[in-house]
Amino acid sequence: AELEAGIEDALRYDRRVLVEAAVPDAREIELAVLGNDAPRVSVAGEIVPSGEFYDYAAKYLDGKSAAIIPAALANGTAEHLRDLAAKAFRATDCAGLARVDFLVNRQTGDAFINEINTLPGFTSISMYPKLWEASRLPYAALLDEIIRLALERHAEKKALLRSYAPARATGTAARHPAAANGKDARAKTHAAAR
Repeated sequence: AELEAGIEDALRYDRRVLVEAAVPDAREIELAVLGNDAPRVSVAGEIVPSGEFYDYAAKYLDGKSAAIIPAALANGTAEHLRDLAAKAFRATDCAGLARVDFLVNRQTGDAFINEINTLPGFTSISMYPKLWEASRLPYAALLDEIIRLALERHAEKKALLRSYAPARATGTAARHPAAANGKDARAKTHAAAR
């Protein structure tokens, strides 16, 4: 009854409502992803919140939450989460950087993607740079790599056609010099997503 009432209330504010299943006895495991078409994934880290949830107070105010890097995970679990993080990054066509957060049930080991943060923080408590530091990529080198990836993606997008070119009388489509490169980039992206 509470769920139905909550959905009805939420529908007063929007046309769609997202209902997520609870993950009981969950651990919050975070992984940093870096790359464009061939992303790399950091070691896993775990957030141990000061309260039941990692809410605003637990994250920014009380100073009692802890980050454990690398997270103590059962054999194969860390690699499985790294694989899922890379797949999620590619499936959503992310570029440059993202942090993929999971909720992992302590009893069953079942993992659920909680969020893909496409603009993770770089504060003194932020997990993204800490995860890469633990993965042997220091802060300055991380920034250099993020800039390099941004320039790479910009060049790829700049090479794409921006307007429709109608077919010529010969029956072939007019080609922009960069069209072949754009087609190759899309083919790589589709292959990576598979």
